[in-house]
Amino acid sequence: MLRLSIGDRVRVFNGRGAEYEAVVDATDREGVRLTIGPPCLPAPEPRVAVTLAQAILKGDKMDEVVRDAVMIGVAAIQPLVTARTEITLAALNRSRRRERWERIAVSSAKQCGRAVVPPILEPQPFAVISVPPPVFVLAEPGVRSGMPLRDIRIEVPDRATLLVGPEGGWTAEEVQAAAALGILVTLGGRTLRADAMALVALAAMFARWQEF
Repeated sequence: MLRLSIGDRVRVFNGRGAEYEAVVDATDREGVRLTIGPPCLPAPEPRVAVTLAQAILKGDKMDEVVRDAVMIGVAAIQPLVTARTEITLAALNRSRRRERWERIAVSSAKQCGRAVVPPILEPQPFAVISVPPPVFVLAEPGVRSGMPLRDIRIEVPDRATLLVGPEGGWTAEEVQAAAALGILVTLGGRTLRADAMALVALAAMFARWQEF
């Protein structure tokens, strides 16, 4: 903000898809005053609106997941508390983590040129989630009922959900429940870091749907 000078031309967006040209009128430590000009064409959004339902990870790893998911084009992020998640809903509320993730989502949208900031939904227990179908549940390589993502044969949907588990993986009971929600998918035989799995899976899904 402090690097801007009076007369500089910038672009501003409202987080809901509208983007405008603007000119800087004044700057100080409190903020920037702009004159808003004509609308401009923002970066296109993916045709498939994907909700990332992500089990909350330890430490600041969830920050990276939110940043990368916004960058690649998700429509919403649903944080989940699973059996092996190492934080409770009460602790999440006390630490104001959701507000932090919302700030990260705004920052990531700015960096990658999106005019849409995906909402960070209220964290929910895995047992009670309701997410848009079709649902793709990312499973560990050893899950026998998991199908390689490259083998999935469905028409390109208007919306979908990717469900990703915590560092310790899904419990057997959660795998069974997840299979009832949607399709168990794997990303081959490699074991990926928990904070990288969502980005890799989203990239693979968008590539299959010819978003890239």
